[in-house]
Amino acid sequence: MREGLATIIGLEQGIEVVGTAVDGRDAYAKIIELQPDVVLMDLEMPGMDGVEGSELILKNFPEMKILILTTFDDAERIIQVLEKGVHGYLLKDMPSEAIISAIQSVYNGGTVLQHDITAMLLKEFKKMSEKSPFRAHPLNKDEPDELRYLTQREKEVLALLGQGLNNKEIAGKLYLTEGTVKNHVSNLIAKLGVRDRTQAAVFSVRHFL
Repeated sequence: MREGLATIIGLEQGIEVVGTAVDGRDAYAKIIELQPDVVLMDLEMPGMDGVEGSELILKNFPEMKILILTTFDDAERIIQVLEKGVHGYLLKDMPSEAIISAIQSVYNGGTVLQHDITAMLLKEFKKMSEKSPFRAHPLNKDEPDELRYLTQREKEVLALLGQGLNNKEIAGKLYLTEGTVKNHVSNLIAKLGVRDRTQAAVFSVRHFL
């Protein structure tokens, strides 16, 4: 499957597959050598798995963009790998066009959270809501202190981050400029005390309806 994916992705104009690896440790060695822009990482691998591999890579290359691709759909494991700082999560049964689109989105600064996986996470944490998907309404009884410092607009942006939208998409949803969205994202990251937009997205999944 690894070689098949490499062939398919390599056919896409504007994307070059610079290497493949057998597990997380091998991926780390290849990254040192090849310096890719995006890493497509499996979770279940012999030796060092995708969670450990992602942690090792991001510890030494904190700006590296990692997209998880796997058949594993356990909510706790998804949260675990996203909290390491990876930029997205897709299941292997996604069509190749969706995988390529996800790679491009991550490369351009987006966070890719497959919609049905996001819904599963929300259900897991009992935060499902019938409200508008880009209106943030945290449960008052569970509202963490960090959210109290966010403006309503920042909460709306945070909710959209939890759906994996990039700045351009958020701007379109909220009728804002990309620059304004970028400022909101920077502000809410600082207020929440998280490292980056991916961890902000995980926070959103954990705490929003």
